[in-house]
Amino acid sequence: MFIDLATDRPTVTIHIDGSPYTVAADLSVAAALLSAGVFSLRDRSFGGAQGPFCMMGVCFECLCTIDGQPNRQACLETVSHEMVIVTRCATAGEDQT
Repeated sequence: MFIDLATDRPTVTIHIDGSPYTVAADLSVAAALLSAGVFSLRDRSFGGAQGPFCMMGVCFECLCTIDGQPNRQACLETVSHEMVIVTRCATAGEDQT
């Protein structure tokens, strides 16, 4: 028997840069961001946006603020209900490094 992943998975509501999204409850934050259509997490000082890359905690390209804690690796965190995620693109002008 196959499971329809679009309908048979529990979901949670997360907030990305102030907007609510419903995503599967077992996703990493990085996977949830990608599934919500958020591909850029920060703007590089030398040009171009950057988003999740390795998805396993090696590259640190997915850093964002999660529930008020800055510099969290989105690929290593699992989403939770009402989680608040702020990308660096949303906080241009704030230094979160």
